[in-house]
Amino acid sequence: MSVSPSSDYTLPDVLYQPWEDVGKLQDRLLKQMIEICYEHHPYYSKLMHKLGLAPSDIQSREDLKKLPPISKTEFLANPEDFRLNPAHLPVHEGTLWKIIYTTGTTSGRPAPIFITAHDHFAYQDLFRTRHDLLGLKETDLIANLFPMTNFPLGAFSRAPDEAAAIGAAIVTCNTGRVDGIFPVNRSLDEAVNAVARHGATVLWGVAGFVRRVLLRAIEMEANFSKVRMVMTTGEASSPAMRDDLKSRMRKLGCAEALIVNRYGSTEQGGTMIECQDGAGFHSSMPDQVFHEIVDDETGERLADGQDGMLAITHLNRRGTVLLRYKIGDRGALDHEPCPHCSRTSVRLSSKPVRTGDIIKIKGALVNLGTLKAELDRVPSLEEYQIVVTTQDPKDPFSPDVLKVRIAAQSGATSDLSASVAEVVTRISNLRPEIEETRRDEIFDPVTMAKPRRIVDLRAAR
Repeated sequence: MSVSPSSDYTLPDVLYQPWEDVGKLQDRLLKQMIEICYEHHPYYSKLMHKLGLAPSDIQSREDLKKLPPISKTEFLANPEDFRLNPAHLPVHEGTLWKIIYTTGTTSGRPAPIFITAHDHFAYQDLFRTRHDLLGLKETDLIANLFPMTNFPLGAFSRAPDEAAAIGAAIVTCNTGRVDGIFPVNRSLDEAVNAVARHGATVLWGVAGFVRRVLLRAIEMEANFSKVRMVMTTGEASSPAMRDDLKSRMRKLGCAEALIVNRYGSTEQGGTMIECQDGAGFHSSMPDQVFHEIVDDETGERLADGQDGMLAITHLNRRGTVLLRYKIGDRGALDHEPCPHCSRTSVRLSSKPVRTGDIIKIKGALVNLGTLKAELDRVPSLEEYQIVVTTQDPKDPFSPDVLKVRIAAQSGATSDLSASVAEVVTRISNLRPEIEETRRDEIFDPVTMAKPRRIVDLRAAR
């Protein structure tokens, strides 16, 4: 089955429509998506047959509960099983436009996300009509500060698509590193020079890397006077981190010091965006993705305000399609109209927490995400990394060790190590080891896509 081109794929000003009307649209789109998956999706067709389900059994978001949530484990086992068979789709829906990749596989081999022409146009239409949520303008010149790596990551690859949809210009800085014979990457200093040379108005990248660009620009006394906004995505950005970015922008004499905080994933195919700091992340795509919070153990859908695993269901996709897919982050949803901007689109009301940020150390669960947020507040700390290891790696019963590697800002006081240790102990109730080192030893922007704030070196046990 295919869906013929029409104007009923969305609602006018969908982010402001009554939730009841948006829900009806989602039910209709979901019904179509289920019918397509039943016929042409290797994984879900097999699953529905196994469960004795027919498309008539899943007619709404409520009926969607009949399918069990899945995680990255199922998807990464065979990503091509989650691609619709293009042979049975119309050319304009099934033609492959491009492939982007996710990271995080245990083998190090990236997992492909298949983007058809239909999906590409849907993505552009999303940002063509909703750029006001981002604050981007057609007069902007965006500096793409995402790294160019051995495979096209979603953010790096989609940044030009978003600029094209809005009508803005973009300069791609090609930071990062590729393994090969072609020296196509540029250095951090070259990225700083490109921003100044082209007069970029928007810096877009992973928060940790954008911060390093600003730090280096201050050291180089670069002209960032036309920069008015920073957009961050790809890693959690705490309020303290955003305040730090603003202070660096003001020190550089930027035109403005606006920060747009975005939350997304390659699999989702779009982003959730804060209309203002602390407002919660609005879904920019309620006509393309259904969001729900589920219990990680039972798969039960949870009510607004209840904390659980964020799961997504694609409503209008023709390449890689995911239903009730747990992204790997915890949070809570809010369907009430936003008190700040009056948008009715669902919000991720609490800051999403990466499941890997909550780990057990010395027998107790520790939220290292909270620790990261506190370390972001230490003004003289240029870089840091939280390392969980053991006293003796060869001994499977060796006690855990919590280590924090730090790089001090020039001119920092000599008691920085003591200050960091006090913060760690207060948050975790554990006494850490402190290792002082250079900032590039913690995060080298040439070789790393983004900072690794948490590293667990313990063997699985």
